[in-house]
Amino acid sequence: MKDNERSTITFELHRKKANVIKETMTTVYEALVEKGYDQPIDQIVGYILSEDPTYITSHNKARTLISKIDRDELLRQLLINYLGK
Repeated sequence: MKDNERSTITFELHRKKANVIKETMTTVYEALVEKGYDQPIDQIVGYILSEDPTYITSHNKARTLISKIDRDELLRQLLINYLGK
């Protein structure tokens, strides 16, 4: 395998992982809104900082979904998106 093929595969894996994280976080956010949380972003931030699953509703399996995401990878993706990198 050539180096450029390897980097293409790595890029594809990162992009797929980023898409899964985005879909999951969108589902979690929507579940919090549906359950009537006034500040769903604050709930997600609380979860990220503490890793306490009670910040996230179990509605639509949101708690299970978010617990499958590695917190370090989630923070990495948030920074990439925030900084546009």
